[in-house]
Amino acid sequence: MDKEIYVLGIGRNSITMIDLAEDCGYRIAGLLHYNHDCIGENYFGYRIGGCFEDLFVGNSIKGKNFLITMGDISIRETLFNRIVGYGGAVPSLIHPSAVVSRHAQIGSGVLVMPQSVVQADVKVGDNSVLTLSSQLTHSSVVGNHCFISGHSLVGAYVNMGDRVWIGQGAVIVSGEVGSIGNDAIIGAGSVLRTNAKPNCVYLGNPARLVRVRE
Repeated sequence: MDKEIYVLGIGRNSITMIDLAEDCGYRIAGLLHYNHDCIGENYFGYRIGGCFEDLFVGNSIKGKNFLITMGDISIRETLFNRIVGYGGAVPSLIHPSAVVSRHAQIGSGVLVMPQSVVQADVKVGDNSVLTLSSQLTHSSVVGNHCFISGHSLVGAYVNMGDRVWIGQGAVIVSGEVGSIGNDAIIGAGSVLRTNAKPNCVYLGNPARLVRVRE
């Protein structure tokens, strides 16, 4: 019998996460949106049956599996912590076409999308996302609640903090980048060749600091 999982956050990208869950052997038990506006609506053949706040009444989520689909890092972090705090589970989902070394360490709630690669001696923290064809090179560390966008490459020996966003097609160069601070953003197509400070945005090739996040 397939395992059951509840899908949280119904947006444009959610269907790709549903595909991931089903490809990993889960059955979609229900869909929940962030508010009550969409209850009863149909999403790719699935009915939206409730909202997030419905989860945290009594012991309704204890022992159940949940998939967080939205890309907003702060929302993902808040939901993950609340679900775990209320006794729910956020399992890691690794697509069958992804290559994850048996010598890598994967946290809870990690999503690894098709064709992605996680090499040996990589550590990925809780609730982080690796989207289509992203690559983590050996001996790198990804913190909690990070988002690694499609076709990006994180080089070897990089130590990434929490809530870091790596844009599409970005390259973090092995041996030149030792650390990426908490809440940093590396823009799409950027080539980072130096350490990235916390709460800062880097863009370009080579990537340069363009602003400090508030």
